[in-house]
Amino acid sequence: MKRTQIKRRPLADTVLASLEPEEKAYRELDGLGLYLRVKPNGSKSWELRYKRPNGKWSWKGLGGFPSVSGKAARRAAEDLRRQLSDGVDIANLDEQGELPTFRASAEHWYQRKLDMGRSPGTTDQMRRYLDGDILPRIGDKALTGITRADCTAIQRGLEAREAHNVAEKVRSWVNQIFSEAIAEGLCELNPASELRHIAAKAPETVHYPHLFEPELPDFLKALKLSKSRHQTRAAVWMVLRTASRPGMIRFAEWSEFSFEDGLWIIAAEKMKMRRDHVVPLSDQTLADLKEVRLQTGRQRLVFPGQGSKNPELSENTINQALCKIGYKGKLVGHGTRHTASTLLREHGWKKDLVEAQLAHKEEGVSGVYNQAQYIEKRRAMMQWYADYLDSLEEGMTEERAEQFKSQVER
Repeated sequence: MKRTQIKRRPLADTVLASLEPEEKAYRELDGLGLYLRVKPNGSKSWELRYKRPNGKWSWKGLGGFPSVSGKAARRAAEDLRRQLSDGVDIANLDEQGELPTFRASAEHWYQRKLDMGRSPGTTDQMRRYLDGDILPRIGDKALTGITRADCTAIQRGLEAREAHNVAEKVRSWVNQIFSEAIAEGLCELNPASELRHIAAKAPETVHYPHLFEPELPDFLKALKLSKSRHQTRAAVWMVLRTASRPGMIRFAEWSEFSFEDGLWIIAAEKMKMRRDHVVPLSDQTLADLKEVRLQTGRQRLVFPGQGSKNPELSENTINQALCKIGYKGKLVGHGTRHTASTLLREHGWKKDLVEAQLAHKEEGVSGVYNQAQYIEKRRAMMQWYADYLDSLEEGMTEERAEQFKSQVER
């Protein structure tokens, strides 16, 4: 295509690709000082014409086309113009500063996850590994300058810590970030696309440490004597009595609770399975919550963290409380779900009720309806469970065991 045939700007991708070379190099304006330079040999590159702080006009190269697309060049030019307005002499910027960085794309990707309503537990994990493992290695590199070796190093670093599940998630996230950048025209290649083929084999899955019924009496006595602060003890009891994920407890808000109905209603965007979840609350849990409300009822979160840097209960607080009473390596917060599931099923409670309480996904149409049903049956089951735990702690008698047996919904 002859440059005399150009009809509009900014230049379309088809125009950029088809512009023909001439006997001498020439620059074609894309807009706002951004030009595409075409050499006689056909090579093309981006250049920005700008005025330096000393008042002299100059050119700044932004990379070759098509490795740097029109959209990427315009975004880079916009960033440079912003720096110019702040008095920065962009002539002194290194090559990495000229092109869109991985950090910028990663932050854009992360913000989209927040806007999509991903659960706080998930986005917190994304943020933690972005800041701890991904961005320190490649955050300040230009998207087009990141190699497969760079991405492999991130994966190998996590695998060296035996964090195989995290490595799999991080691999997926980096893939997504590059895929979005490609879709936006910021780069052409995804250097993280084949990492799964060289991933180290993860060890066999080990279930979260949990307790079986014979171990519960001693544990419950120890928990009752815990020296952890009141809010922490209440959070541990709530995890135990509701069989909820610890993250659900950590991010629980007072607005989600109906004390009149004895229900905790959690919106879909906070749930792993992306659908609303209703948790019936036992009398014991309601009593604990009413005490906690005297301390934190004016705050948004039921279990706020300590200090401005920790708005919610930290991820390890519940597990640390269990360690303090002698159960390090024997039980973690998430393991209480396994404990509840096992005990309830062993005593004859229906699988559908237990699975609904655990917020496990059930396939098909029934999975939709069963979440709305069973509330009263689950209420009875979880009150039975809380009472059963109390009896285990106090000392289960044969008469009491028979009473519990007769109350099971079969």
